[in-house]
Amino acid sequence: MEIVFGALLIMVMRITDVTLGTIRTLTVVQGRKYPAGALGFIEVTIWIFAIRHIMMHLDNLWNILGYSSGFALGNVIGIYVEQRFGVGFAQLYVISLHYTDKIANELRRNKFGVTVLPGEGGRGGIAVLVILTTRKRQKEAIGIIDSLDPKAFISIQSAIPYRGFVHSRK
Repeated sequence: MEIVFGALLIMVMRITDVTLGTIRTLTVVQGRKYPAGALGFIEVTIWIFAIRHIMMHLDNLWNILGYSSGFALGNVIGIYVEQRFGVGFAQLYVISLHYTDKIANELRRNKFGVTVLPGEGGRGGIAVLVILTTRKRQKEAIGIIDSLDPKAFISIQSAIPYRGFVHSRK
């Protein structure tokens, strides 16, 4: 029973520290240094306790499997948590061959900021919609676009506002 408990404890510690590590990495990319530092401190503290337990019982295969499975699950859970509670901004680029104005108007009606840029494609003139939104509203914007033009090209990038006002409320 003690062997199973030790392996499960290691797995839970790894799930926790890898989940925090995934969120910390995304926080670093967004330039949020103080939350990243706090998450890193907690992450490494948990990791030290997990690796300590592993090193004390290197002959126990269950501990190693608990460590490995905790790492794998921690990645999955970390990405899920970050997507669910996504903080920061996303910049969407949209190219619609026939519904550019409808998409822009509907997004604006739903309180999204939209900039329409002229462009030149392989077959002539096009318009590119640029939408800057909070990551929490990203799926909502994509839903609006898809409802009007399911064939629209959509590209998404993480955005880090440098200066100026970004309207992010409904």
